Amino acid sequence: MRSGLRTLAARAARGLRRLCARPASGAPAARAGSGATVFALSSGQGRCGVAVIRTSGPASGAALRSLTAPRALPPARRASLRLLSDPRSGEPLDRALVLWFPGPQSFTGEDCAEFHVHGGTAVVSGVLEALGRVPGLRPAEAGEFTRQAFAHGKLSLTEVEGLADLIHAETEAQRRQALRQLDGELGHLCHGWAETLTQALAHVEAYIDFGEDDNLEEGVLERADSQVQRLQAALSAHLQDARRGQRLRSGAHVVVAGPPNAGKSSLVNLLSRKPVSIVSPEPGTTRDVLETPVDLGGFPALLSDTAGLREGVGPVEQEGVRRARDRLEQADLLLAVLDASDLASPSSRDFLDTVVAPLGARDPREGGQRLLLVLNKRDLLAPGTPPAALPAALPAPLLLSCLTGQGLDTLLAALRTELAALCGDPGAGPPLLTRARHRHHLQACLDALRRARGSSDLALAAEALRAARAHLGHLAGGGGPEELLDVIFRDFCIGK
Repeated sequence: MRSGLRTLAARAARGLRRLCARPASGAPAARAGSGATVFALSSGQGRCGVAVIRTSGPASGAALRSLTAPRALPPARRASLRLLSDPRSGEPLDRALVLWFPGPQSFTGEDCAEFHVHGGTAVVSGVLEALGRVPGLRPAEAGEFTRQAFAHGKLSLTEVEGLADLIHAETEAQRRQALRQLDGELGHLCHGWAETLTQALAHVEAYIDFGEDDNLEEGVLERADSQVQRLQAALSAHLQDARRGQRLRSGAHVVVAGPPNAGKSSLVNLLSRKPVSIVSPEPGTTRDVLETPVDLGGFPALLSDTAGLREGVGPVEQEGVRRARDRLEQADLLLAVLDASDLASPSSRDFLDTVVAPLGARDPREGGQRLLLVLNKRDLLAPGTPPAALPAALPAPLLLSCLTGQGLDTLLAALRTELAALCGDPGAGPPLLTRARHRHHLQACLDALRRARGSSDLALAAEALRAARAHLGHLAGGGGPEELLDVIFRDFCIGK
């Protein structure tokens, strides 16, 4: 009977590897086997020194020979200088480097060819038109090269998402996080969890099938329960990440708020290094929420300038104040800005009492909104004169002059510390969950594990474990519905 248990475990493990390593039957497999050869510009649009045009599919070799005739295919994975000519007219198009990648040792797993041509618009257009006249070739759809790589097992689904994030990364932290995911760290972590779950499921099914046999080794169910319990704890810990990965991918929401004429718009312009907001000595200049994406210390942030908070104003400014208060509720980090030379004014005191004091009383380690208190216009203070004393319960303020830039380095360092706490360190610790899809499947897996441990019926417990394993398979890259794959791959541009 022990051999029967090992057989069940081996079968389950093989099934899981098939689930996590290859896509399920459906559109990706059909596309991979359709025999189509696609081509597209894989480098950026516009004039450049070198543009890369890629083909992928069984006719890639024929396309390369057609444009470089009468020369044979170059040695695999070695750049060769060739004259490119139109296959119909024989007209020279460009002198370019060409590379030949026979499948499956290529990015897509199929035969691929690359043409490294000069990046002028006429050259690129001429080569693309010539490829379009080669029989069996068609222009690639958005993300089709990467989808072929996924269909041929070159990339898992989480690695595909990491590649998309790397292409769209705009900050250092986003690049580091995307590289970790592209390297498969999240997928490897999920595979380890899935193997643990496979063993536990095999133990439960063995007990169901052979529970009455005296030769079944003792403690089978206890070991399965222990494995599920450890996995449950690991998933719970991973889900308690305060959504740092998603915030790192999309940007933390930083809201600049304060009373009128505190210098909020000046600070937004200073941090974004461009004139986002109108700056005027007239109170109430900003009457709507102005947003701009910025890179703050290597972390992405969506910076919002808001209307000055005060009462007794006209209907238009009242609407701006209402929107500002709504935006305060959505902030990940609040930059509370006050005039260092006017801290005793009613609007400043009201802002300190109603907004800053409640946030300052919270423990940032408990999660929720974070706060930085900024006293602007330090240039208006007499040399050596500190600003008016603030209540001891408030956080220590940062002195700044948007006019002279004095104190900006200190503010940027504080912002980087706060954003690192909000987004996590992409270079350390376990891989982060960067998408709602990741969190959904992990949470569904955890819920299924709880059902399994809480069930008194072994058959129902086994069914719950199978459901949990299926969710891990979806997360690790085990295929999925056509609609899901379309959503993931449509974020890629043409040529990738």
